[in-house]
Amino acid sequence: MKEKTVFELIVEGKIPCNKVLENNDFLAFHDIAPKAPIHILIIPKKHFKDFQEFDPKLMEKMTSFIQELAALLGVDKSGYRLVTNCGKNSGQEVFHLHFHMLSGFRLPKEKDENENPQALF
Repeated sequence: MKEKTVFELIVEGKIPCNKVLENNDFLAFHDIAPKAPIHILIIPKKHFKDFQEFDPKLMEKMTSFIQELAALLGVDKSGYRLVTNCGKNSGQEVFHLHFHMLSGFRLPKEKDENENPQALF
């Protein structure tokens, strides 16, 4: 039997999280190592390894959930970045599909300001 991911354990209530929004299909909670003033993780409650495995029928529901989350956080007007990593070479560390919602700062305009990409994530 495969070992459960940390996100599956969070969904099961075996590991606590700082929830922001939840419904029957999705859960949004604060990242424990934030890379921005607002850094929320958004996960489907059903396990999908990555975006390639994600059920397209759930995408519309996830879109509505993310839009509701952005409005709740007040970033729907100011802006946010939505990121998912797909696979080991992308930097995915937890193999349960998840999106990062990052906000609270303005992204650099100039290429030179982008010298430290870690500052953006």
